[in-house]
Amino acid sequence: MTGVNLFLLIVLLVKSVICLEREMTVNIEARREDCFFQSAKAGDTIDFEYQVIDGGHGDLDITFHLVDPTGRILVADYKKTENNHRVDAGMNGDYKFCFDNSFSSYNTKTVFFEMIVEGDDNSEWDDENIDMQGLRAEDVYEMKVQDIQQVITNVRNHLNKVRHIQDLLKSIEARDRNVVEENFFKVNTFSMVQICTMLVVGCIQVVMVRSLFDDNSKVHKIWKNLNRR
Repeated sequence: MTGVNLFLLIVLLVKSVICLEREMTVNIEARREDCFFQSAKAGDTIDFEYQVIDGGHGDLDITFHLVDPTGRILVADYKKTENNHRVDAGMNGDYKFCFDNSFSSYNTKTVFFEMIVEGDDNSEWDDENIDMQGLRAEDVYEMKVQDIQQVITNVRNHLNKVRHIQDLLKSIEARDRNVVEENFFKVNTFSMVQICTMLVVGCIQVVMVRSLFDDNSKVHKIWKNLNRR
């Protein structure tokens, strides 16, 4: 079998599995709901995973729901930090997935999500679409089409899993960094308030003590009147 013919066969095998993968990081403003749309065919599988990586100065949570083309809600999450769903598309059309931050009054939420739409397309496997010119009968049988297809599919699935794990680790790292920065801001703010309070209290104590030994001060006169009573 020539190298060109083998390459042609591998290309046709790869086309037998259709996969659409998208990932985005979006900001959902307070008191708003943002929706996105994705087309899918009946029989496709929709994998969806999201994670709130920044909650402003509030909690890391968001409300999510997935709706089919008829308007029926397939998945609904209320105030979740992260979640993943796997849904089988029951019909052709545009599927809507929405992130709802209407319960938040001031805080903007940053959400990372990844969506994978998988489907099989067997139309490429019709004999009339495959150029068999230059192949002998024994070559066709020796190619072991199913074995090659299985190997390529396994490699593709493993690569997708590796990429998915890398994206997930990246989003977790971003979320942890935002949490650390938020805690750093809170600690610094609380520390400054404590320092200012201590300075004010110290100044008041100094003024009060000095006033007790000053005969002309109002505090000293009030203290003497209290002692006389």
